[in-house]
Amino acid sequence: MRDESSAELQKPWAGFLADLDSALTSSVEVHCLGGFVLIAAYNIPRATGDLDYLMTLPNDASPLLENLGGPDSKLGKKHNVCVQRVGVTDLPEDYDSRLTELKLGLKHLRLLALDPYDLILSKLTRNSPKDVEDVMFLARTQHLEFSVMYSIFEKEMKPWLPNLARHKLTLKLWSEYFSH
Repeated sequence: MRDESSAELQKPWAGFLADLDSALTSSVEVHCLGGFVLIAAYNIPRATGDLDYLMTLPNDASPLLENLGGPDSKLGKKHNVCVQRVGVTDLPEDYDSRLTELKLGLKHLRLLALDPYDLILSKLTRNSPKDVEDVMFLARTQHLEFSVMYSIFEKEMKPWLPNLARHKLTLKLWSEYFSH
C-alpha cells in the first residue's frame, strides 16, 4: 500500500471527494473496496467510475452519501464518478480489523480501504477475468504470500461459504500468482 500520509488521487476523484466532503456536515466513515481501492491504495493502472463501499459509520449515513454522491446525484454527474453501496459480497469475517485509512486530507469523509488479502478474497466468488487480473496485480506488487491469504480464508470464510469445492479450486488456481 502506498504511504498513507501522501495518498493523492487523480482527476476526477480528488475533486469529487473534496466536493462530497464539503457537502457533509458531520463525520462519515466509509469501508471501501473494488476498483477505487485498487487505484487509491495499490496504484493499479486503470480507471473506475465508482467508489464501491460496504458500509458507513454511522450506519444511517449511507442514504445521505448516496444522495450526495450516488450515480444520479449532482456531484456524480458533475464529476462523472459516484459512490455506490455494494449489495452482496463475500468477505472475511474480521476484514474490518485490517482496514487502512486513506489519508486524503478530508474533513468529514474518512475512507477505509480493504487490506490486500481481504480485497483478493472479496473477488473469490465472482472470479471474473478482471478479478483474476486484480489478484495477479496485488499478489505481485504487494508481495503477498499465499499461505497468509489461505489462512484468512480458512479461519474467516470457509466455515460459512457455500460451494466450498469451487472456492478451493479457485484458490488453488490463484496460488501460482503468490509468493510461497
